[in-house]
Amino acid sequence: MGQRVYNIDIELLLADGAAAVTADGVTQVASANASKQLGPGRFEGVLVVDVSAIKTSVGDELYHLVLQGGTDNTFATKEIVAQLSLGAGAARPGGAITSTTGRYEIPFVTEQDDVSYPWERLYVDVAGTAPSITLKAFIAERY
Repeated sequence: MGQRVYNIDIELLLADGAAAVTADGVTQVASANASKQLGPGRFEGVLVVDVSAIKTSVGDELYHLVLQGGTDNTFATKEIVAQLSLGAGAARPGGAITSTTGRYEIPFVTEQDDVSYPWERLYVDVAGTAPSITLKAFIAERY
């Protein structure tokens, strides 16, 4: 099966892969917080994640990639609009296989429970023994 091709809009880049993620936090792009405004209104998109390196060798590493939607750019009120869990098979929810490098696509909508979350950012929650993941992530319009 082939990969879908997405046009990458540099303005919708959430993580540039410049450095490995080894601690919990919001991803960065060129040393800046990578929050993006997709509104106003409902936006149907795809979070595209290209993983170039992922540590799973100990067997307890876990990486939750969380697309957070905010009602404004402060993210004082936020909701999860998409989530992907990667890592070692034994650590992943539901006992999924061990994750590898490659492309992952997660569809999402910026409206949840009749509330619009037009601001988006990527939060990575890591766990396990010396976790490390290197990724590029961007938002594409769903077609």
